[in-house]
Amino acid sequence: MKIFTLLLILVLSFTGCHSAKKGVPQVDQMIAVSPVTGEMSQQAPALPDEASDHVWDFRDATTWLLGDITLGQIRDREPHATWYYKEYNGIDYVADPVIVEELRTIRTDDLTIMIVLGTWCPDSRREVPRFMKLVSAWGLPVEKIRFIGVDINKVAPLGDYPALGIERVPTFIFYENKIETGRIIEVPVTSLEQDTRDILKRKE
Repeated sequence: MKIFTLLLILVLSFTGCHSAKKGVPQVDQMIAVSPVTGEMSQQAPALPDEASDHVWDFRDATTWLLGDITLGQIRDREPHATWYYKEYNGIDYVADPVIVEELRTIRTDDLTIMIVLGTWCPDSRREVPRFMKLVSAWGLPVEKIRFIGVDINKVAPLGDYPALGIERVPTFIFYENKIETGRIIEVPVTSLEQDTRDILKRKE
């Protein structure tokens, strides 16, 4: 068992999320930010007292969420609620309100989005809460989003998963009438809101 644990740590050290980017600075305090106005307040979703004191090791496979998962499993439970709310309420990302208003004018009746993420992956733990912050400002129903969790080999225990061709996480896949129209892979080219707007505009 000790040999297996050592091998797992070594693999994680070299695998990562397929990214060489430096980590995003952590905020010292939970700060609530309006996704529309960017105004800050000291209010933040309440988390269990022990959450702020515990240092989670996301290399530990027992913390991973795999297969079809819900936003609630990420947002409402430890160990994931801490990183989710820290980034969702953080000041490092505020969507451009002009582009958000433009997104609101685009029809989304037939739009669905798939988010493939690894809870072990720092890029996923940064970009997924930011994207959901954008979704909140945009007003897109969360029911239109499917979340899939993968392991460090970018594999999920789902029969339809291999056809997605996932190489990096997070990957945000946009569908119109169940036909893929575009992806944001790992990090946005410009910004989450602008890349999303550009993908949705292609179908018009």
